[in-house]
Amino acid sequence: MEFAFPWPVTQGEWLAWCSAAVTAFLGAILLFAPGISFRLLRLQPRPERPEAYAAARANMAGFYLGLGLCCLFLGPQPFLYLALGCSWLITAFGRIVSMMSDRGTGLSNWLWLVFDIVLAGLALAFALSFVP
Repeated sequence: MEFAFPWPVTQGEWLAWCSAAVTAFLGAILLFAPGISFRLLRLQPRPERPEAYAAARANMAGFYLGLGLCCLFLGPQPFLYLALGCSWLITAFGRIVSMMSDRGTGLSNWLWLVFDIVLAGLALAFALSFVP
């Protein structure tokens, strides 16, 4: 059995692939440049608590990079993209809960919410056969 990189063919596969590529890219940034990631997310770890960088590299990057790379390298399998889309959808739901309960309705939160929903939609459109 030989390994071949599964390149997307249909429009639905391309949409889902783009969602997975962005997810893996974000995971790589979190893994290799957590300081930049924290600035993008408008977070600031305390200097006396370097464990925050470990949390970014392990907890956050691990899921983004792991799931994104699985989707990219294991081919257009609808269940993989269903997991990716549901993950982004739950991320968006968490952001909505935070906006409602923490009163964090700034512009950046709204932009990140749109970003989360778009990535969820790209993956779910293929996984649920909305786009061939």
